[in-house]
Amino acid sequence: MFEIRFHGRGGQGTVMAAKMLADAVLRSGRGECLAIPEFGVERRGAPVTAYARISDKPIHARTRLYNPDAVVILDPSFADDPAATAGLKRGGEIVLNTEKSAAEFASRWPGLRVHAVPARRIAVKHGLGPATSPMVNTAVCGAVCAAFNLADARSLEAAVRETVPAKVEANVAAAREAYALILEEAGHAPA
Repeated sequence: MFEIRFHGRGGQGTVMAAKMLADAVLRSGRGECLAIPEFGVERRGAPVTAYARISDKPIHARTRLYNPDAVVILDPSFADDPAATAGLKRGGEIVLNTEKSAAEFASRWPGLRVHAVPARRIAVKHGLGPATSPMVNTAVCGAVCAAFNLADARSLEAAVRETVPAKVEANVAAAREAYALILEEAGHAPA
């Protein structure tokens, strides 16, 4: 089982990113996937957590994740919060929304692999929300699918089309751009 914990803020689409990921994984046929939101008193800007479990067997656990294989950070301010990476398995991976390069985080998180994606810039470029608070979820979902080889581009695009309520083509373009960027950094051609 591969387990992912998402950290973001209300208004960034954190819960929707986990749901889109689950849909993309299921569409790609690469396994079962379950998205689990964690709700509290959510409001714009408040910390939000969501989870995804991916397995080639039926998934019965529906609890929060304490020892994920990967962490996805939608809000770069969480990169400075030790709680964001708490419990991350040794050799785990991080997908981080940042303008910085992945190499810049090597000393902060030794032994972990970091995938940096400029999701904010991508979201602003495609007009997804206001520039002060863009919706980064589709770009982040694209990066996650590529970084962990969880879904092909076609399945990702179908999941985005099914999930987002507005600006569908702009969201698809943002997901596609982040997906291709991560594959390019890994030295693979976009699918």
